Amino acid sequence: QVQLVESGGGLVQAGGSLRLSCAASGRTFGSYFLGWFRQAPGAEREFVATISGSDITYYANSVKGRFTISRDSAQNTVYLQMNSLKPEDTAVYYCAARHRAATEYNYWGQGTQVTVSS
Repeated sequence: QVQLVESGGGLVQAGGSLRLSCAASGRTFGSYFLGWFRQAPGAEREFVATISGSDITYYANSVKGRFTISRDSAQNTVYLQMNSLKPEDTAVYYCAARHRAATEYNYWGQGTQVTVSS
C-alpha cells in the first residue's frame, strides 16, 4: 500500500523559508515522478514542482527561482525547499506520485499547511 506523508509546514513571515518533506513508502519509486501541489482557500489545486526518477525537475512559473525540489532515492523522500516566501504561497501543500508511464498523479498525501504572513 502506497503512503505519502508530508511534514515541515508551518507559519513563516514573508521573505522567510520553509522546507517540506514527503516520505514515500509501499513500493520502489525509482520509476515515479514525485511532485508537490498546493491548494489555497477557495482555489483549485495547482501544480508546484515535480522531479523524475532521474532527477529532472519541472516548476510552476510562480515558484521558479524560489523553490527547489529534490529527492533522496535511498530514503524514498522528496523535499521542497521554499525560499523568499510570499503571502500568496499560503496553501495546503500536497505530495503526490505517479508512475512515469502514467498521465495523472494517483497517489496523494494528506497535505501540510503553509501560512505566510505579510
